[in-house]
Amino acid sequence: MLNGTSSIGLHKAPLSKCLMVVFSSVAFILAVPLQQYQSYFVYDFKAIKQDHTIWRIISARIICLDLKDAFCNCLLIYNFRIFERRYGSRKFASFLLGSWVLSAFMDLLLVEALRRTLDVSVSILPSGFLGPIFGLFVPFYYSIPSLQVTQVLGRFSITNKTLVYIVGLQLLTSSTNIWILAFSGMLSGIMYHCNMLKVQQLLYVPEWLARCASLTLEPLFVSADPTHDSPIEMGATLEIQRQQRTELLDQQIMLAQLNQNNRRRRGQVARLMEMGFSRVDALQALRATNNDLNMATNFLLQH
Repeated sequence: MLNGTSSIGLHKAPLSKCLMVVFSSVAFILAVPLQQYQSYFVYDFKAIKQDHTIWRIISARIICLDLKDAFCNCLLIYNFRIFERRYGSRKFASFLLGSWVLSAFMDLLLVEALRRTLDVSVSILPSGFLGPIFGLFVPFYYSIPSLQVTQVLGRFSITNKTLVYIVGLQLLTSSTNIWILAFSGMLSGIMYHCNMLKVQQLLYVPEWLARCASLTLEPLFVSADPTHDSPIEMGATLEIQRQQRTELLDQQIMLAQLNQNNRRRRGQVARLMEMGFSRVDALQALRATNNDLNMATNFLLQH
């Protein structure tokens, strides 16, 4: 089972690890030794429109100037790494790219709509990789099962998603106007997740680029495989620890059942082939009869 409390770390998530390292490192460098260059990463709509500094749409929407926002970004990326393990690095990167591009247009539309309808002028928005981060809340809400961990005061349930939502709320309340980025990011996430207007066929990471990144960057950020004899990383409560042990046991049981079914299927195919049937016909008959040997034999004799 794949949930938000998985304890495999950054295994099979090199892109998430790369984003965490790059974002946190650059944010720290711009905050301390190279503070004079922060102006190049300000998300300034006035400069974009009047001075035609279009490059700010790229620079300002990647790097966080606030260390607190950068920390929340890295924490959310760490929790959302489960999508990279589930779908693969290329599909995960395609989602980030698609929601990042779509949220750029959404930002411009929302700012212009506020100016025309409510006469509210917004000139500067928070910098950072916030659009795709908020966009990832969409598949996180719909794709990850919510498992109750414990209860507070007998009423309020704490699930495996609670920490992620708390960090997202902290990020949402970190500054003014960030709700614009959150709204545009979640709209972009919905559009890409539901493939509206065929955006998944338009905005994606090409296979050749993914292969190049796999050969050059992945060896730098790859994490070691978890060993079977390593201790299970414990959570904050006994309920989380029990869930982690149960998850590991379920995986072992499913693997054992799969191996047993494969051995049984090979034996059935061998017996049907001894009767004179071909391997292809035997496999088709077993598939049609749900691996029942007697029914498969009758199926082959009738056909």
